[in-house]
Amino acid sequence: MADSSVHRAECSSDRRSVYIHDCRPQSKISSEKVIEISGRSFDEFLQAVRKEFSVSRNEVFVLTTTDRKEIARDVYEELTNGKTLHLLQSVDQELAKATQERINYLPHYHTIVQSGQYEYYASEGQKALPYAFAELIDNALSATSHNPEVRSIDIRLMFDESQGGPAIVVMDNGRGMTSKELNNWAVYRLSKFNRDNGTFQSDHSGYVRPSPVPRSLNSDISYFGVGGKQAVFYIGQSVRIVSKPIGSPDVHEFVMSKEDFEQKEKNKEEIYSGIIRNRKPGDCSHVRVDEERFLQSLILEEQDKESFTAIVITRVQPEHVTYLKQDFALWTRELAHIYHYYVHGIHGNVLRGSKSADSTSNIDIQICLIDRSPRLPRLLNLREIDNDMQTLYINSSAAEFEFKASKGGDARVEGVIRYHPFLYDRETYPEDPYALTTPVAENDDEDCLALPGEGRGKRPIFECFWNGRLIPYSSVDEFEWCARPKKMCAVPLECYNRISGVLFTNDYFQVSTNKLTFMDLELQLRDKETIFTRVLNGQEQRVKINRDFTAWLKECHDKHDKQVKFIGFQGTMTRTDVPAKRLQSPWARFKAIHWDGKVYKTGQLVKSLKTQPIMFGSIVQFLLYGGHEGDIYATGGHVQIALEPKDLYDEIKTIPISKIDRLATAAAIKRSIDDELAKLPEQLRVTWPEGNSWPDKAVRPAGTPLGPIQVEILNKKGETMSRMPVANVNAKKLLIELKVIWHSPKGDVEINSHVGMHSSKWEYWFKVMENLNKLGKYTLKVQTILSDGEAASGWAGKQLPHYALDFTIKESSAAGFVFGAFPSSVQVGVPFSVPLEFRDEFGHPTQPPSDIEPQLECSSLQLSYEQTASNATTFTIQDLRAKGKVKNHQEKMHTVKVMIPGLKQDCQSFQISVRPGPPHQLVVYPDDKVSIENGAPAIFKVEVQDEFQNITAHPKLIVRCQLQGAPDLPVDTVDCSSTGTGVLLAKPIQLKNISTKQVITAKFGIPNQKGISCVERTLHILPSTRVFRVEVYRQEEDSDDVMVIQNMERIDWTAGDTLGSLRFRLYDEGGRPVPLTQKLAHNIKVNWTADVKASEFAKAVLPSICVPTKAQGENFYQVTFQDQHTVDTSFIIVPRPDEPDRLRITLGETSVRMGETLSGNIYVEVVDQYGNKTDTLSADSTKAISVSADDLDISALSFEWQARTVLVRGVRFASGSPGPRELCFKYQEFEEFSRVKVTAGPPAKINLLEAPEMPLHVLNGRGLDMPFLLQLSDAWGNPVPDQRVVIGIKTLSSQLKVKSSVMSQPVDSEGKACFTLEMVTATKGEHELEFRGSFSRNSIPGPVVKLNVMPNPNNPVRLNVEYDSDAVLKAGDTFPVFTVTVVSEEGSPVRNVSPASLSMLLWQGSASGTRPPAGATTFKCSKPKEKENDSHFYFRDKEIPEQVGKYIVQFVFVVEKSKCLWSSQIALNVVPNKPVKLVPESPPSTPVVSNSRAQASRTLLDNLCLKVMDKYNNPAGIGINGQVIVTVISVVGDKAKDLPMFENKAKSLPYSLTNGEATVTNLVLMENSPGFDGVEYTLQFRPVIQGLGPSSTIAPFNLPFRFYNDAENQKIMAVMSKKKDKLFQSIEIYKGILDTNKQLATELKSQVQDASDKETHLKSELSKSSIDISNLTNVSAIEELIAQKKAELEKIQNKPCRKCTIPDPFKGSPDVLGKIAHLALVEDDAAAKVISWHILGDMDCVVTVTTAAAKKIYDDTQGRQQVMPLETVFWRPNNRPLPHIRNGTSLFRPSGNPVFVRDLLIFPEHAENCELVPQPFCELCFNSSRCSYVQYSPEGINRQYHIFASLLGDTILVDDLDSANHYRKGVVQCKVQCPTLLTRQGERIRSNGKFGGLQNKAPPIEKLRGQVFGAPLPKEYHTTCKQIELLQQYSVAVQKALEVQSDYESHIQYLQSPKMKQKQHELQEQERELRDIEKQLASIPIRTSPGSATKRSLPNESDEAIPTKRVRRKARKLLVIGLGRTDDIP
Repeated sequence: MADSSVHRAECSSDRRSVYIHDCRPQSKISSEKVIEISGRSFDEFLQAVRKEFSVSRNEVFVLTTTDRKEIARDVYEELTNGKTLHLLQSVDQELAKATQERINYLPHYHTIVQSGQYEYYASEGQKALPYAFAELIDNALSATSHNPEVRSIDIRLMFDESQGGPAIVVMDNGRGMTSKELNNWAVYRLSKFNRDNGTFQSDHSGYVRPSPVPRSLNSDISYFGVGGKQAVFYIGQSVRIVSKPIGSPDVHEFVMSKEDFEQKEKNKEEIYSGIIRNRKPGDCSHVRVDEERFLQSLILEEQDKESFTAIVITRVQPEHVTYLKQDFALWTRELAHIYHYYVHGIHGNVLRGSKSADSTSNIDIQICLIDRSPRLPRLLNLREIDNDMQTLYINSSAAEFEFKASKGGDARVEGVIRYHPFLYDRETYPEDPYALTTPVAENDDEDCLALPGEGRGKRPIFECFWNGRLIPYSSVDEFEWCARPKKMCAVPLECYNRISGVLFTNDYFQVSTNKLTFMDLELQLRDKETIFTRVLNGQEQRVKINRDFTAWLKECHDKHDKQVKFIGFQGTMTRTDVPAKRLQSPWARFKAIHWDGKVYKTGQLVKSLKTQPIMFGSIVQFLLYGGHEGDIYATGGHVQIALEPKDLYDEIKTIPISKIDRLATAAAIKRSIDDELAKLPEQLRVTWPEGNSWPDKAVRPAGTPLGPIQVEILNKKGETMSRMPVANVNAKKLLIELKVIWHSPKGDVEINSHVGMHSSKWEYWFKVMENLNKLGKYTLKVQTILSDGEAASGWAGKQLPHYALDFTIKESSAAGFVFGAFPSSVQVGVPFSVPLEFRDEFGHPTQPPSDIEPQLECSSLQLSYEQTASNATTFTIQDLRAKGKVKNHQEKMHTVKVMIPGLKQDCQSFQISVRPGPPHQLVVYPDDKVSIENGAPAIFKVEVQDEFQNITAHPKLIVRCQLQGAPDLPVDTVDCSSTGTGVLLAKPIQLKNISTKQVITAKFGIPNQKGISCVERTLHILPSTRVFRVEVYRQEEDSDDVMVIQNMERIDWTAGDTLGSLRFRLYDEGGRPVPLTQKLAHNIKVNWTADVKASEFAKAVLPSICVPTKAQGENFYQVTFQDQHTVDTSFIIVPRPDEPDRLRITLGETSVRMGETLSGNIYVEVVDQYGNKTDTLSADSTKAISVSADDLDISALSFEWQARTVLVRGVRFASGSPGPRELCFKYQEFEEFSRVKVTAGPPAKINLLEAPEMPLHVLNGRGLDMPFLLQLSDAWGNPVPDQRVVIGIKTLSSQLKVKSSVMSQPVDSEGKACFTLEMVTATKGEHELEFRGSFSRNSIPGPVVKLNVMPNPNNPVRLNVEYDSDAVLKAGDTFPVFTVTVVSEEGSPVRNVSPASLSMLLWQGSASGTRPPAGATTFKCSKPKEKENDSHFYFRDKEIPEQVGKYIVQFVFVVEKSKCLWSSQIALNVVPNKPVKLVPESPPSTPVVSNSRAQASRTLLDNLCLKVMDKYNNPAGIGINGQVIVTVISVVGDKAKDLPMFENKAKSLPYSLTNGEATVTNLVLMENSPGFDGVEYTLQFRPVIQGLGPSSTIAPFNLPFRFYNDAENQKIMAVMSKKKDKLFQSIEIYKGILDTNKQLATELKSQVQDASDKETHLKSELSKSSIDISNLTNVSAIEELIAQKKAELEKIQNKPCRKCTIPDPFKGSPDVLGKIAHLALVEDDAAAKVISWHILGDMDCVVTVTTAAAKKIYDDTQGRQQVMPLETVFWRPNNRPLPHIRNGTSLFRPSGNPVFVRDLLIFPEHAENCELVPQPFCELCFNSSRCSYVQYSPEGINRQYHIFASLLGDTILVDDLDSANHYRKGVVQCKVQCPTLLTRQGERIRSNGKFGGLQNKAPPIEKLRGQVFGAPLPKEYHTTCKQIELLQQYSVAVQKALEVQSDYESHIQYLQSPKMKQKQHELQEQERELRDIEKQLASIPIRTSPGSATKRSLPNESDEAIPTKRVRRKARKLLVIGLGRTDDIP
């Protein structure tokens, strides 16, 4: 590959030549000569060499390549052009001089192909330098992979510029590189898979993958041919590669630099070419001493090396030099991390203990940094680095979990998970020492929360290693089996944050070319096909890895974590002192903790550590974040401390548990507390410096000053103080707060409040207070407070010193007055009173002075009063009156001034409003007579005045006016109540029949004011001059005759004529003519026209009247004068007919049925031109009228005269076809036509349209796709659309039952009815059914259809269940596998059955009829395993019930929602599991015995029945015989001294054990038995079984008892022990109930969250499907949208589209694909037509998979059905292109768009495994690749491909016939066979070239009669299907969310119910009672050995883990029994 460019040149030219260097020792100069080898044989080539280099015939020489490969005859032909050769004496001869070899290193073509695949070091800055070094180390590791001893890699950083630096050298002692390999190295992206490292083709062996090794440490990491070049040019700008291959005496040297590239480009030379220098080791003659001194010493080191490779990088980037110097530790640590396992072996750098032999490594990577003198070189071996992350992970872990992952093929993944335990107060999970961290303040107590998220935090678990080296930028977060669970489990969640891991993969998994990231590692490992297995002791174990991992993690937690144990759970709380809201709840509360070997309890005194200040106090409680219950281990928590002493610190502090001082003693803490108590303040001393002291209960007038006051604070010693004596805290200052409190009627009011600061001169001083002016009782309070901002008056629950003084303030003498309540508004002359109230100077009411004479003044009124009166503090001025003139009735404010001489404030004023007085007289304006026209108003103004002529108002002040002097005169009134004035007679006065002047009288008065006189006025009425009457008359022009038209006159006039010459006149009320003016003319209106000219009206002319053309009815006409009053006149015109004009025919009915008489009469009339009936016809006219029409039966006609009309009857048509008929009527010269519609006759028969071939084949239980279309006809065969006829289906065989959407229906508007048989059920064979019509109880015969019914292979009829009936069913184990088959009526298994439809039901007891009971347990079928029959269903791994007994199993298959298929009930017997323990039949009470003579006191047990049980408490002792040995043991065992003994001094007693049951009776201790008083011993009942193996042991039963020497003490303790046992049992039940309820609430909450997540996910999917979810707020809205979408779907389905109507009854049968016409779809109509026609004879053929299936159909149809079994079809795969294409190139340019016909077919079914067809198809919607649900089906489509390939072959479709002929001509001319050609226009050109004729022309698609390929459904259909499916899922999810939310809320409500609270209260009471009993028992001395004996304690004292699913079931049963709530348990 390296010489690819040379090779291409060689191929293009025949000339070849080689370069030969004479390297023989006798040659002083290594001369180079070119010898041409093209056309020469090997011998001729040797002769040319001898001649060219003067080699004698006797001289021996060899020709070799620069790699010392000898040129022999067999490799001579493989020499390439430009090859460099050496002329030597021998192959191993040392080179005398260096030679140069020309090479080319053009980049490999992958450079272009893969140039965009990966990127280089992605903007990582200096961080990428270690990874650049890693590329060079990778090459070195590959080179040294076969070294048997030490593999040395030396990295030298030559930064001493005096030696020619800076430079970097990477040297290894590997196998070295030949010149060919060095050439390959220079080629960019030449990977190891493409390299040809051999000189000749025979040397090339290809890449060999290394054998698998642990951790994939195979050193096979020099991979892509990219990294080395990228690395060296990333570090510097020039590289020199020096290498000596193993077994070669030569050193090869190659230089590549950026400067050389630029120079070649400048000189336009070939850039990718260079020279390899071949020299002997140690030859440094070519090195420039002045520039590269370090290179000389490097070359001198070559002489003693067998092989090596050195990479010398020069011109290093300056920023890299700085980084490598300054961050030496950082980048070397990163290298140690990358190659950790290469350096330290497969187990890594284990610092603890000694390393095993298999974990050592022979790789030595050493780094040396040489800086300028005098700095010493820095040497570092990567093995010495102990702070890389893998070293930290390995040495901080306590346990490892190894596993492997396999994914088929050569994929290999090994993994290790390490556990980093928690130790007391810290996590040991290692942190990166160089990672940037944010320091946490040491004293930040509030945020120091020990939460489960610490440890690893959010970092990924796994680092990833590829072929043993780290891929730094890739990591794997977690796998599903080791991920942190969403729910609580048996392992604390924080343990999942204490694991780290590492993955070791081989090169099966791809990485980027720079080896920084994996391509798809995590994606492949998460694939379903990836299998994880655990590795234990080097062996793989096929176990459930998630279960093993959880068990391992729990074991690590229990064994290695040293956490704080929280004891005594007390509930949960919310902390508001935590700033973060998410961390405020929940916090679990505990009584005590066990930490580092010590127990800290509530109430215990502790001291804080590292707090400011140091705190002392007692423990209140311990807090742990999280919803914990019961005792639990945690990494830390908080403690609440009540600070001591409480008198000094009334405060509770919360600090982390880690800040408790574990070294502080209780005595030291108590001593510190007592020292603080003696310094608290005790009392206050109050003094009056000015001597004006106020005694207690003093009474002072308002305004008396109080003070000044001096206050002092004294402690218990009487010393003054001003600060709180608080130790260890900034002392708080003491202040004095002085308050004066006024005890007002509404409560206490603070009058004065002062806070006094302490002064060294006057202590606490308060100035004089002069604001005591409110009446009432007061209290002076002096209180000591703290200066902490809150002014607290108490400290540590006690009030600070205080002082109080009570006194009273009263009113002073009068100083002024105010007005009391008096009327603000008064009337003139009406008396009123004014009260005066007297006040002191502070406004308090007081007594008025004596001898008061008030003085009143007002500028606008006259005021006077009669007398005064005095009462308490009020003085009243009585009978005060106001007089004067006021304007009308308006209120005006008047100021009144009142003066009281002798007061400090002697004058006050007030304002009053004065209104007019009461009514006194009535005044009417005008006061003279009045004259008006009739119809005009007469206006009078009236006023009501008081005695001072003021207009006054008064309630109900109604003024009335009565008119007198004429009949029917109106009465007018006006209301003057509010204004005192009004207007009367403002409306017109209208008198009737007035023609002259008339006089009337108007009388005014106030009816309810009798004291006011009436007033009269005279009124003259004159006749009106307005228009009063209108007169209409007719006068012809130039005529004096006038015809006056009276009002409402009737006028007869000819229809359609005009009545003109109409005029009008106007008259007034006095009968006088009114002159007509232009203004009056505008007021004239007529009702017969709107087009009126005002000028005509001005001439008194009315518009002409057009008489209506219809001579019927009366027409009303009116003339109106509209002014202020309307005047009108009217008349009526009656039209009369004109002259006769034509005939008019009126039909009673327009349609008649064939053969029937037209119902109704036909009316014949003679009318005028306007259609008005005339009197022309008479009785004799009937003979002159004639009627004619086609097919008319004239004999049935009859005529009759009636009222100017002739009636025609008897119209009947006896023959012809339905349609319209023209009736012709004639009379004299008149003729008229009328149309009658003739319809079909009465229904007589029923025809079947498009009758199929009989019989029709149908599967039992299936329907027919083809509908039956029936036509109702009359006797003449005409269709009858009589929708009263009902057609029904009638079976002619009793065994035949059919189901249709309608069994009977009326015909439609066309007389047709369509029936589709949805299901046919019958026995096998032929059956008949008839379609019969009915109408008016008459039967109409119809067609008979024959059906051939065949068994349905998809109709399930029974369930077949198979299982191992001989298996022994042990309690708690798993059932054997139940195999269930759904059997069809054909006897074969039913396929395509959903596993969710099959269930297994289990219940205990006997068979219960045919259905299981309501409480049966339901199981779902399991996922099938590989290679299992997919037609069967398996129920495996189902748990056997834990309780023994008889059980019943029954299986059910849900066919439909309301139809189920049940299996027979299977009886099972569950037997006990293996015996594991010996337990009593009922729990005995704790025995209490004493050492006395009475046997009853020494009796341990009267009767105890023991049984052998399995682990589920089932009796398991059948067949187990032996003995039960009863012994007494103590804590130290049965060898302890002075153990109690049984009677007869027996230490043990045997009892017989028969069938696992033993009865212990009369177990008594001996009299004076040994034993210690008050000691608790244990009775051990140990079974000894005959024939029981050593591996099967049965645990003994232990029963504790108490032993006393005192009988009285024994009796007391016996009673208490029995009570304790009862309480213990009761508490167990209560806790079980409560715990189960809590657990149920947790599960329901989880279900609520899951339902919410599901709902959210579906919302997202709906949004992606373009559905607006904002309106989907409830289920009804969703269902409404689903119905809308289904309507849209139905609308799409009902759209007209091409369908295949060939019936296919065999579809769905086993091994039957269906008819060919149904197997494919074609989108284009033209293509579908011509293809269907082309294979028309095969469209009805049924395709089967097997010959047997084809033969079965053949037999069932008596050979009438053509079939095609696939296994007999020969088909050869044909991937050839179209004939005009050869080798990817078109032979000619075709027209007409040719395409293979088979490529146009779309296969809708059998699409499970698509392989051959290029486009995928959807199983759900039968669409092509455009559907979103795409699944491939190679088997199904492969079969169809076989079918259509055999039918169509290579048939091609083109656009038209011309294009087809052109195409065939072009193909044949190219000497290629041309297949049959079809055109979209319907023509066919056969493969032999023949075309034309009817046989080669497709008929119209309608004539194919449905035998055509159907069209696929549109894209909208599939989109809508998907939307409906998502909406249905969303509807179910919403309903589920509502249900679970309701259940959860109901259960929470139940938990908070009084009943549950009562049970919790009862539990607490019983626990308290049990603790009291235990305390009493503990108060009696009990001697025990160190430790504790078997003892019962409270349930909450034991460690509780989350119960398993089986335990939860028991708990739920217990909940049902304990609470009686069966409806609340789901």
